[in-house]
Amino acid sequence: MAEADLDRWLREAGELLAATRAAGLDAAMERAVATTTAALAAGRSLLVCGNGGSAADSQHIVGELVARFLKERRAIKAICLASNPAVLTAWSNDYAYDTVFARQVEAYGEPGGVLLGLSTSGNSRNVVLAMEAARARGMATIGMTGEGGGRMAALCDVLLAVPSRFTPAIQQVHLVMYHCFCAAVEQRLG
Repeated sequence: MAEADLDRWLREAGELLAATRAAGLDAAMERAVATTTAALAAGRSLLVCGNGGSAADSQHIVGELVARFLKERRAIKAICLASNPAVLTAWSNDYAYDTVFARQVEAYGEPGGVLLGLSTSGNSRNVVLAMEAARARGMATIGMTGEGGGRMAALCDVLLAVPSRFTPAIQQVHLVMYHCFCAAVEQRLG
């Protein structure tokens, strides 16, 4: 899917959406939504992280939840760990980029909270380390990845793995999945 042919991109996107639907992720999405709404209803936070396009997706998810998505409602307690350039650059400069999300999980994470990590490969070291930090703090972990889930698979309480290894296509399906997630969380929290 490398050439710039809109018809081909749309056709292949449709095929991957169909393959993802056939992969039977409904139960995993239900667990992700139930886990998140239970945490939020108990006053805990949802932390979201990812790199590059997944960082932008993390911001998008948090924007939908803190502001509003489909209906008027109270703000939802969600924090994007990729959004604060002062924290990102201070920690990365003085220590390591690998631990920049884990450090923020240490700062903002709380037992009973949730970490949602996005990585198309499932192997982004800083997301993996954030998952480990979240588990150590007693948080639930949800991952959105590509095929197989990479190293994140073993660290996720709920894994939403798109059956592809092509990053742009995985991100297209992630968008559909997190819009579904946001709509369901918003609906259940009223």
